Amino acid sequence: MFNWSTDIGVDLGTANVLVYVKGKGIVLREPSVVAVNRDTGQIIAVGEEAKKMLGRTPGNIVAIRPLKEGVIADYDTTEKMLRYFITKALGGRPLFFKPRIMVSIPAGVTDVEKRAVKQAAKQAGAREAEVIEETIAAALGAGLDISEPYGSMVVDIGGGTTDVAVLSLGGIVVSKSLRVGGDKFDDAIVKYIRKEFNLLIGEKTAEEVKIEIGTAFPEGTEIKKMEIRGRDLLTGLPKNVEVTSLNIHEAITEPLVAVVNAVKEVLERTPPELAADIVNRGIVMTGGGSLLNGLDRLIAKETGLPTFVAPDALSCVALGTGKALAMWDMLSKRNNQH
Repeated sequence: MFNWSTDIGVDLGTANVLVYVKGKGIVLREPSVVAVNRDTGQIIAVGEEAKKMLGRTPGNIVAIRPLKEGVIADYDTTEKMLRYFITKALGGRPLFFKPRIMVSIPAGVTDVEKRAVKQAAKQAGAREAEVIEETIAAALGAGLDISEPYGSMVVDIGGGTTDVAVLSLGGIVVSKSLRVGGDKFDDAIVKYIRKEFNLLIGEKTAEEVKIEIGTAFPEGTEIKKMEIRGRDLLTGLPKNVEVTSLNIHEAITEPLVAVVNAVKEVLERTPPELAADIVNRGIVMTGGGSLLNGLDRLIAKETGLPTFVAPDALSCVALGTGKALAMWDMLSKRNNQH
């Protein structure tokens, strides 16, 4: 029988958007960046093409990220970006038969922010739109069976937010969402390099440094070095400097402490029976931020609990939104009760 409509799962992230199409899996993974002509409001590029323009655009073109810290900061641009990605994920054909769309959201969002996400999805071409908390989606995508009466703990570190939750019987028992993610690590690196080396670098360079030599747990690891290029604040001219993994660890200490404290706080609020389960099952980390070298070891050391990075950590939330399509009615009912 011909399927007149398609169900879609969307990981609407601050840094990246991933689209899951039912029956196909993840078909799209692109940066959440849009390049706009400042004078006309016209969209010049979306996703990968737009990200290349970050920090490199002429005066009349601006590359923007329409989501900030996990929530919609620029509604119109988010809607246009979503429409572009959904159309592209469905092979570029016009949306004659509108899809149902499941979108992931941080656990701490307000009802207003939740409604904005649903509305943007509908404006972008959805027949129906529903939302799922990122930690539930991440757990589903990581292959955890959260329907059991056992405690599972997930730490999802995205570009804009970190969501920590203890899950049991298909729902969130205890959670904390903080607006600290990969972007905050990048910002911290930019500020540190500026202060310590009098060098101005862009967020793209900061991200490259974080991925190449960044570490959350330098003990027992070799010191890595990297040469970076930026603008000398004293002369105004281009300059190269060498930075080490110890420099970068020092730079990101503040956001690291915030993440560790959030994990500890959730553990302190966890009911004893579920806490015992987590001692046995450990903490599962998902999201791009979980790939920071040594972060799993840092959390394990600070909590005394086994900590693992999920396989394909970058895709867990998107895969989970896809799995959640089968739970549409249950999620819809639960969301409408709140």
